[in-house]
Amino acid sequence: MDSSNSNKQNNNQSLNEDPAGVDNEFYPGFKDVDAFVKYGLGTVVAATKASASLPQVGDEYDLYRSFPGFQEFCETQGDGLLHCMSQIMHHHGCRAHMRDRNKLTGLEERFDLVVDANDVILEKVGILLDDAAGVNRSQQPVMPAGFQPPKIVVSSWNRKGGDSGSGRSSETFRLLQAKNVTRPQLKFREKVDNSNTPFTPKIIVKPNARKPLPSCKSQRPEDLDVPAALADFIHQQRTQEHVEDMFAHPYQYELDHLALPENLLSKPEPQMYKPLAETKCSFIDNLEDLVAVNEKLTKTSEFAVDLEHHSYRSFLGITCLMQISTRDEDFIIDTLELRSELYILNEAFTDPAIVKVFHGADSDIEWLQKDLGLYIVNMFDTHQASRTLNLGRHSLDHLLKLFCNVDSDKRYQLADWRIRPLPDEMFQYARADTHYLLYVYDRLRVDLWEVGNGQPALLQMVWHKSKDISLKKYMKPLFTDDSYMDLLRKQKKAFNTQQLTAFRLLYGWRDKLARQEDESTGYVLPNHMMIKISDILPKEPQGIIACCNPVPPLVRQQINELHILVQQAREMPLLKVRHAWGQCHGGHVVCPLRFIPFHFNQCFPCVCI
Repeated sequence: MDSSNSNKQNNNQSLNEDPAGVDNEFYPGFKDVDAFVKYGLGTVVAATKASASLPQVGDEYDLYRSFPGFQEFCETQGDGLLHCMSQIMHHHGCRAHMRDRNKLTGLEERFDLVVDANDVILEKVGILLDDAAGVNRSQQPVMPAGFQPPKIVVSSWNRKGGDSGSGRSSETFRLLQAKNVTRPQLKFREKVDNSNTPFTPKIIVKPNARKPLPSCKSQRPEDLDVPAALADFIHQQRTQEHVEDMFAHPYQYELDHLALPENLLSKPEPQMYKPLAETKCSFIDNLEDLVAVNEKLTKTSEFAVDLEHHSYRSFLGITCLMQISTRDEDFIIDTLELRSELYILNEAFTDPAIVKVFHGADSDIEWLQKDLGLYIVNMFDTHQASRTLNLGRHSLDHLLKLFCNVDSDKRYQLADWRIRPLPDEMFQYARADTHYLLYVYDRLRVDLWEVGNGQPALLQMVWHKSKDISLKKYMKPLFTDDSYMDLLRKQKKAFNTQQLTAFRLLYGWRDKLARQEDESTGYVLPNHMMIKISDILPKEPQGIIACCNPVPPLVRQQINELHILVQQAREMPLLKVRHAWGQCHGGHVVCPLRFIPFHFNQCFPCVCI
């Protein structure tokens, strides 16, 4: 206490001795912005910890509420918080009658006020940050001819931008969406398989095989008006033949017996990339050109690969574009147009003598299998190399800047890659993802060799990690009666039986409709909207609409069915679901009450939060 008082006295003396210092303060008591932010952040963290320590809604909270002293304390603190929030909202010009009980009917309206106020405040913060960064908010984005200007998504994660003329790449993210994109699924030769059945590999021809495909893979059921993958599954379930081979990784044997490439046993010599202007780049959208690309790839010792994927307007997602770069040439392949023919690239992709360079291939490996029937043998993942070297940041952007001094343009990374014809800006963005990757691959191998003291141990480690990624198998999302539980655990919502029933019914409705319409579950009904409907349980269809902003198209179309589901939930007995969670048995979570029986002979498992 004495030391703190002496410190305060010293601080006061210094301020009195240097009156100019007071005038130079950013805010009374804070010399600069950093000090103010540090103090504010500490206050927010302390408040968050304090709120987390409050009794949880349920039996514990009800017990505390039975004591008058606790009730009085809560009311006093609550009024103080509401007064503080009202002052902040009034300062920013928002509706601020948080404490006016005549104008607000309940907690929900107060919550809506807070949400609206946060939007206004964050918008002002974004404008001020843009002004401080020198961003001209009135500047219109450059768009390809024939397309409507995109709506720039402005949020807390994409405010910062740079001036293109200053040499700094813009960090503003833009969603380039076309309102009337023809659904590419309509042109696919093979029907999209959204059935609730396991995924079966599409491969029917196996190049570079050391172990042949089982007979069930080399023959297709004839004249079945169902997707080929589903037809195979039905056929195998009927005959009960080759069940294990049916779901196995087609190149499991080849990858298990893959020998370490000789070039990893010696220190490499980096080969500089060619400038973009001096490198030929071809757009491949027909079978003849694809065959020519495959012939070129089989004659190389390494090539780089990347994919562009779209997941919003498709249940399983669609691989829209493939970029491949050799040392001398770049290829942009239209995987929407050549979806059924791209399996021929397996000749190069599975050749153990050719290194395939990816960056962060975990998703790419699954997309290749799911959409194109392609597999990778002998891969080097530069992301795994970056992690092994502990470079701090492992994104491709960072590696391009570190090794090539190239600022990656990420304005189009959220673009809709289904758009055809492909705008030149998106074409160049896609090309850059692989054009420099082989040089990055060379530099990373040199660093791995040097950090390993001239021994190939680290290179071998990266190679084995990359091989493990190549062994990944695509798994379709399968719906079960308990699927909703996973999402509910993540949300940590305290639902009663009616709300829990509504959530379960809505989750099942969303999954079924998404599969039928080939739309993502986020497009049909986003998670936060589904939770809000389940929480509020609107009595009327219009109440369901009010829970959704903006209203998803399929929700508006199916509003009557949704209303019926909510009504079913409201008719359930209103019982509490205990949150003193017990232990899990057989995939179900059992609380001390075990299960809560209902009159229609259905049991409702307690949810582990």
